[in-house]
Amino acid sequence: MNSSSCLHHQGTVKLVFQPAEEGSGGAYYVLQEGVLDDVSAIFGMHVDPALPVGVVASRPGPFAATSGRFLATITGKGGHAAFPHDAIDPIVAASTAILSLQQIVAREIDPLQAAVVSVTLVKGGDAYNVIPQSVVFGGTLRSMTDEGLSYLTKRITEIVEGQAEVHRCTGSVDFMEETMRPYPALVNDEGMYAHARAAAERVLGEGSVRVAPQLMGAEDFGFYARRMASAFFIIGVGNASTMGVGGGAAAAAGSKVHTTHSPYFVIDEDALPVGAAVHAAVSIDYLNKHAPSSE
Repeated sequence: MNSSSCLHHQGTVKLVFQPAEEGSGGAYYVLQEGVLDDVSAIFGMHVDPALPVGVVASRPGPFAATSGRFLATITGKGGHAAFPHDAIDPIVAASTAILSLQQIVAREIDPLQAAVVSVTLVKGGDAYNVIPQSVVFGGTLRSMTDEGLSYLTKRITEIVEGQAEVHRCTGSVDFMEETMRPYPALVNDEGMYAHARAAAERVLGEGSVRVAPQLMGAEDFGFYARRMASAFFIIGVGNASTMGVGGGAAAAAGSKVHTTHSPYFVIDEDALPVGAAVHAAVSIDYLNKHAPSSE
């Protein structure tokens, strides 16, 4: 759940009520419509239950990862499990491919650079005594740079196709780039970040604006960040009961902060005026700073 406000030098603020942020890249389609073509800067926020109400956080430069999805298919020859020599087993091929994919991050990526390749689904076969014709598996790939995601895409393809061939199967990978468009890395413009941080500190106080760690989660705000100067912050929506601070039962519940993807996720709605105030401060300060000269 996020909110964004767009700014340009002529003194106009546009509020973005963004569709399909989760998975379908709504920001990409908002940009395609052309409604933000005249915008010079953008500011956005996303809720975070691990931070208390009244606190916001972000960082300059790379903030959230670029992300894509993949679905691999390995096809062999089905047969009775009692006669494996008459079949070509795609399950063995898929198993070795999945294990080999784990070596990309472990052995090919600079340890000081962040990357993720996670296989999250595997489907193959319906019976205990039948070797299936094919196996599909898929998951997510992530990097802190767009170039890093391109490398992961290349290597996933090579490994799936290569391992399939080793096991006399055929392999292919679908990255679903049209239907499930990869999200670009979210890189905060240093000038816009500094501006938003100063505005937030003016409203909330210096101690309530924190430096956030980089996130391997993805955010389609990255599409905006590629187009214009941007700053993306997270805003706290937690309170004593959800964060386990204080004493008694609240403290005992400290390990039960439910994330934004949990069915038990709740927000403290006292965060709403905080977010509105920060949006307003960032916008007003930006317009005042970039007001056209009266001369």
